[in-house]
Amino acid sequence: MSYLVLARKYRPKNFSEMVGQSHVVQALGNALGTGRLHHAYLFTGTRGVGKTTVSRILAKSLNCTGIDGQGGITAEPCNVCDACRDIDSGRFVDYTELDAASNRGVDEIAQLLEQAVYKPVVGRFKVFMIDEVHMLTNTAFNAMLKTLEEPPDYLKFVLATTDPQKVPATVLSRCLQFNLRPMAPETVREHLVQVLALENVEAEPQALRLLSRAARGSMRDALSLTDQAIAFGSGRLDEASVRVMLGSVDRSYVFRLLDALARGDGRTIVETSEVLRLNGLSAASTLEEMATVLQRMAVLQAVPGMGAGDDDNDPEIAETARLAQFMPADETQLLYSLCLHGRGELGLAPDEYAALTMVLLRLLAFKPADAGAAIVPPASARPATAPGSAAEPGKKPLSEPAAQPQALSPQGSAAALPVVAQATPAPVLQENYQPNKPIVQAGYAQTAINSEATVEALAAQAAVPAAPSPDISLQEASLGDGWSQIVNQLVAAETIAALTRELALQSELCSRVGAVWVLRVERESLSQPAAREKLQAALQAALNDTALTLSVETGVVSDTPARRNSAALAERQRDAEALIHNDPFVQDMMRNWGAKIVPGSIKSVSP
Repeated sequence: MSYLVLARKYRPKNFSEMVGQSHVVQALGNALGTGRLHHAYLFTGTRGVGKTTVSRILAKSLNCTGIDGQGGITAEPCNVCDACRDIDSGRFVDYTELDAASNRGVDEIAQLLEQAVYKPVVGRFKVFMIDEVHMLTNTAFNAMLKTLEEPPDYLKFVLATTDPQKVPATVLSRCLQFNLRPMAPETVREHLVQVLALENVEAEPQALRLLSRAARGSMRDALSLTDQAIAFGSGRLDEASVRVMLGSVDRSYVFRLLDALARGDGRTIVETSEVLRLNGLSAASTLEEMATVLQRMAVLQAVPGMGAGDDDNDPEIAETARLAQFMPADETQLLYSLCLHGRGELGLAPDEYAALTMVLLRLLAFKPADAGAAIVPPASARPATAPGSAAEPGKKPLSEPAAQPQALSPQGSAAALPVVAQATPAPVLQENYQPNKPIVQAGYAQTAINSEATVEALAAQAAVPAAPSPDISLQEASLGDGWSQIVNQLVAAETIAALTRELALQSELCSRVGAVWVLRVERESLSQPAAREKLQAALQAALNDTALTLSVETGVVSDTPARRNSAALAERQRDAEALIHNDPFVQDMMRNWGAKIVPGSIKSVSP
């Protein structure tokens, strides 16, 4: 006698043997017991969860005659009568299975429906089972609509599909729909234990856990993998052989990698990745196992005391719990996300193991820094600029002042630079403001600034008393006011462009001591010598001050023309939205006519 594979040998014969689909079994059992039978059923779900099996059991329940031949419709078919045995063996003349994947045209459906006009030959009901029904063409669906809606009393339709989204709504509305769920690994493992006990096959618990996880919710896949594992292990299932067969990564490697990530040990990460390469273990499987462990760690961190494994006897629970206590919760979430994204990037790399190493190093690179190292002191806490110096203590200027141009107008000219007044005045800046907070530009009156009176004029506009001595630097607010005005005027006149314009907009005027102006930028790429020299020449020409020199340093900035412009633009946008919302005509339209303002449609007009 030929060998019968486990997936067919242990196919359920009645509803009581169905595993993991209690919601479907209960509904069909109650319907059969009360006689409330629908004329069309649609079973959906992924592969190997029992769609064809439940349709055959339903056909047996409708046609079972019992052991004595006098039985009727029942939720517990006897599996002894001729109808039950013929349906199981595929010889029952009144039960027709059609594979829509290979018979998807209107002609095949027409031939099937031609049989609908004839009453059952030997059974109580005719049952038409159409598998993978979503593969039918639109004309085939349309051809069966009328019969599907009003079939004869003796005809039942059973449809099965793995993709219900492709089934037309006109078909869905004519059927009772049951969704067969993927099975949990615990459910699969318990069923494998029963099957292997009947087969007298020894199996290690950890081997069954590997098989149940590899099945991914499909009982047929689990039984097929078990068949393969029995052959691979010469009639015995042990963890090592199953792991080799599946190409799974030993969880010890996963725990070693996660422990190294938690400690920031890059050497161990690279060495473990090399071991995985030498052993030929799958990079994709490594990241999948890491994501699985990280998910369990996240559960333990969020809800302490909940099991981290498939069951309480899983030997990996203790190690998972230890890592959950050792690694911060936010880092666990970050590593989980990076593992998922890295899994999708493996196919883009020329070498799978090089891609795995890069993903692991990325996990290490994005490890949150220590709290103490991540704190940046505010501007008020940084050392002040020493009198007469060009930079703060500890700050190294990126470029020294360039040589003064000789072909410019004489120093001390009375030529003035007009200041651009803001259209919408805003509150004056406070003297002590916090870094990185939005800065609202103040309104200024038209005035003239020359090289000799810049400091005094800015101080007067900001309501800050002028410095009594040129060695004492002014308040930051007053410097920011004047610097923003000068930069905006240069930009409006198109005197500066490209990188020079960005340097001016993104810089903060830190100090002005004599003819030396010190600017600070956050990005080193902005402080190119050529851009600094062009900005210096533009300022000399605008202020008629050939002695003016610029020095650029890097550091945290808090008051730049770009930030002031953004704040002013946001303020104008808020004013424009408030103007529209408060308009009486608009309010009347919204209140009486149901009008709505489309979000994002209100734009402020630049002054």
